[in-house]
Amino acid sequence: MKFFIIVCLCFIQEVYNWRIFHNGRIVGGNLGKPRGELLKADLNNYEKWFVQSLDHFNPGDERTWQQRYYVNEEFFNKEARNVAFLMIGGEGEATDKWMTQGAWIDYAKKYEAICFQLEHRYYGKSHPTDDLSTPNLQYLSSQQALADLATFIEAMNSLYELSPDVKWIAFGGSYPGSLAAWLRQKYPHLVHGSMSASGPLLAKLDFDEYFKIVNDDLRSHSDECLQAVKQGTAQIEILLSHMVGQRNLDKIFRLCDPIENSIENKLDISNLFETLAGNFAGIAQYNKDNRIGKSSRGANITIDTLCDIMTNQTIGAQIKRLAAVNDLLLNTYEQKCLDYKYDTMITEMKNVSWDSEIAEGGRQWTYQTCTEFGFYQTSNYKPQVFGDKFPIDFFVQQCMDIFGPKYNMSFLNRAVERTNTLYGALDIEVSNVVFVHGSVDPWHALGIVKTIEQGAPAIYIKGTAHCANMYPKSDQDLPQLKAARVQIEQLIGTWLDI
Repeated sequence: MKFFIIVCLCFIQEVYNWRIFHNGRIVGGNLGKPRGELLKADLNNYEKWFVQSLDHFNPGDERTWQQRYYVNEEFFNKEARNVAFLMIGGEGEATDKWMTQGAWIDYAKKYEAICFQLEHRYYGKSHPTDDLSTPNLQYLSSQQALADLATFIEAMNSLYELSPDVKWIAFGGSYPGSLAAWLRQKYPHLVHGSMSASGPLLAKLDFDEYFKIVNDDLRSHSDECLQAVKQGTAQIEILLSHMVGQRNLDKIFRLCDPIENSIENKLDISNLFETLAGNFAGIAQYNKDNRIGKSSRGANITIDTLCDIMTNQTIGAQIKRLAAVNDLLLNTYEQKCLDYKYDTMITEMKNVSWDSEIAEGGRQWTYQTCTEFGFYQTSNYKPQVFGDKFPIDFFVQQCMDIFGPKYNMSFLNRAVERTNTLYGALDIEVSNVVFVHGSVDPWHALGIVKTIEQGAPAIYIKGTAHCANMYPKSDQDLPQLKAARVQIEQLIGTWLDI
């Protein structure tokens, strides 16, 4: 089964081929009850439900649905009732693991906070509509998600009888990291401060910097590793030029379909190269982090793992080493073969059922990239290591083929420009926000990595990956990562005036 783009994801889940979320069966939708009603059943459990508006920007639309949230009152000062922490859900299913683990829980213990986590609309079990048809996805946007968060905060203030002076601190990693910053920007009367980890603030259609940073990550192991990847990719192109070579590619890369039938299909070829490049990109993005559930498949595969393969001359030519990397990931994620067929991918992505595997996040996040962010990790970077076969046109074509012809280059350019106008991109003006990024994480290219305003400092952690500061402490953490967690804790204390 072939999946779409590399996501910017910090949540606790396994990732098939680093492309799509996969943690449990997704079940049907629920439109909820009348506006404003709170579902108070069994307040002792972490998982709860909140009745949310479908469209916050149309007062005449009274449709509602049930949004999932989690709460942990274990550390809460029930006398003062004046500190609330909010973990923002993103482009995957929320999990109760975050309610007892992670750096924010350490902060909650110190500052005696009640902890909430709100699942993002259209992800996990939070189903606002009957299905994921394109007309129904019009209610999926960062703006609606921010309004969900604001409505939720006001409701929790009432439901949990929080102090009139309660201070809310928002936490988010990756896309939710962007939301955390934007929430403080758009609703400063509700949110007193935010920790934004690995949040891409600049919407960009052609995110060509992504693979440039992946190149740097591979080079950090050795120049030999980077050159081996480049040479192996060039050898693939040579084998594609004749039938014998094509049949060899079928075998060594375990292709699900003979590549000779796709030589004239530019989209299939693009998909193949983008997939093989993604093998390295996904590992680099999460390199040596301390994710909850480190026993998850693939969690211990690092840049060193891949580069040790790529520099192992006993395996054979560089192309065979690329194939060995591919074998490692196929076996790790229990895939029998590499499906590179473009039409197969599009057919899967067009499935609108909540019961489909693609509803675990792939279709929804793709829609958000096609209507708000872009973020397409293209082969337009220099110097090219993974070839030049997946330019921006390849990704725009997917938007049109999945959601309709109107989602063309012109539409996407306007959508990205609109997002940057709404939030300010890297010129965002906000206070009481800390922007945290890791140097290994390619997403730092779209975020704030240097302090511009003292009220919104940046922490740039050399040697760490995507959202590394959010995960539980480890004795193996780099000194600069440990220091970053302490600095964040101190900043929160300053905001809380504690």
